[in-house]
Amino acid sequence: MEGNRQPAKTGHMNCNGKQIESRKAPHCSAFTQIRAEHASKRDTMTPSGTIAASGGLKAPSAARVDWVDYAKGICIVMVVMMHSVLGVELAAGQTGFMHVAVAFAKPFRMPDFFLISGLFLPLVIDRDWRTYLDRKVVHFAYFYVVWVTIQFGFKAPAFAAETSWRDAGLLYLESFVEPFGTLWFIYLLPIFFVVTKLTRRIPPPAIWLIAAALETARVATGWTTIDEFCARFVYFYSGYLFAPYVFALADRARNHPAWALAALATWALVNAGLVLCGASEWKIVSLVLGFAGACAIITMGTLLARARWLNFFRFCGEHSIVIYLAFFLPMAATRTLLLHTGVIPDIGTVSLIVTIVGVIGALAIWQAALRLNANFLFERPDAFWIVPKKAGARLQPGSLSSPGSAGRPSIPETAVIDR
Repeated sequence: MEGNRQPAKTGHMNCNGKQIESRKAPHCSAFTQIRAEHASKRDTMTPSGTIAASGGLKAPSAARVDWVDYAKGICIVMVVMMHSVLGVELAAGQTGFMHVAVAFAKPFRMPDFFLISGLFLPLVIDRDWRTYLDRKVVHFAYFYVVWVTIQFGFKAPAFAAETSWRDAGLLYLESFVEPFGTLWFIYLLPIFFVVTKLTRRIPPPAIWLIAAALETARVATGWTTIDEFCARFVYFYSGYLFAPYVFALADRARNHPAWALAALATWALVNAGLVLCGASEWKIVSLVLGFAGACAIITMGTLLARARWLNFFRFCGEHSIVIYLAFFLPMAATRTLLLHTGVIPDIGTVSLIVTIVGVIGALAIWQAALRLNANFLFERPDAFWIVPKKAGARLQPGSLSSPGSAGRPSIPETAVIDR
């Protein structure tokens, strides 16, 4: 995703998006239902390796929250778009019409992803440490090791050609300290999960204020983990701390679509105006735009779920980890092919095609892996679980529509399934 140091001349970009007193939560039947449902099924839900565990494998056992999948789908497409557009423009030495969309999304692209990643943490944070570390650390570590090795395998020859194979090997080892390529998101999430659990005895308003201050401080050490932790933790922690308010927002958007559309239009104008004049990068303003954009994407996801439109985004959200892990390969291959052949002269069009192929190509790689019995690429094998998986009955996907809804979902999946 955004923001990562790499050796010079490797072709990898630094695309950094940089860019309260506790009160009783408002009435939010959706979140209350999820909490109650999860409590009753905590010992019976089937753990799943990743969001990818459907389509050829058994579908995830937990029912899903529709607007969450839409929101994640929008976010993952924006992430692929950012890497595709900036990669094409860097290689071509010019910008295209897609650059406008990337700039517009910059203030909220990653804040929304991190906020949603923390949204369901209140339901599982009380787990014992062994189970918690298995689901929140070992899980992510497995996929990081597998996919950093795959990514590095494609890029190592270029690194070795510039320096030596010895230096390339050292760079691979360094990737376990300094996140490599696009994989910094799953490197950072376990740290967020652990820090949040470790600081539970500290008053939440104090943690939130410190996190907000770190975002505003514009920490720039040159190390991705430190810099991105400071820039993003406030959004993750807010998802955890203010989850009932987020669900209340989604309920209101679903029940008052006209007002929600008006709010979205207002937000889009304000966000575009601040981006255009450069104010979106200002301190405090960037923090506010991050939260405003996250709320806008949640509202947008809720309205799309209500209307059952653009189900492609919902599908992408359901399989966001698949796209996140695998999009780099079809993206890079398509970019190289189109730019070298020059068959399409317009850079904006090239960027759009590379984005589409990046998303669809990642899903194609996943399907190929399933058919070739290479499930380990997207599903954590039993041997890498330190706490056994718990089997349970499959549930049908549900949505959070209104109080007393008959189809109440259990804990949904966030950026990457945790269980």
